[in-house]
Amino acid sequence: MINPEEIIAQLPYTKPFLFVDEIESVNEEEITGNYHFPKDSYFYKGHFKDSPVTPGVILTECAAQIGVVCLGIFLGADEEQNAVEEKVQIALTSTAMDFYIPVFPGERVYVRAKKMYFRFNKLKCEVKMYNEEEKLICKGEIAGMMNLKL
Repeated sequence: MINPEEIIAQLPYTKPFLFVDEIESVNEEEITGNYHFPKDSYFYKGHFKDSPVTPGVILTECAAQIGVVCLGIFLGADEEQNAVEEKVQIALTSTAMDFYIPVFPGERVYVRAKKMYFRFNKLKCEVKMYNEEEKLICKGEIAGMMNLKL
């Protein structure tokens, strides 16, 4: 099986748009991972003036990168070669997120995602994001199309 470090290496993102620090666990049904939002992240400069908070679209992106893209790479990996045979390409197809509490600069978030279905290269997951105190930040459903060889 492909390991968490190999999954992260296959991601089609780099800093400053990479929102995955670690994959804590992954199997064919679910994934957990985390990301620390650096205090000097570019989006805090204008969101909000004198009171920075992580934009919901960035939280959604973090949840999608861990909960859909990383899980999709795991599901699409060649079990014999322990690797993805081609560059990962993904297109977000839908999101529905509800937000409950803000994420401030310097916070670490934890994403837990459960596969709802993966067929015809479309992966849909139920995602939940928590803070270090295990308070629910947001939850919802995210889906994307992947080009992985199956």
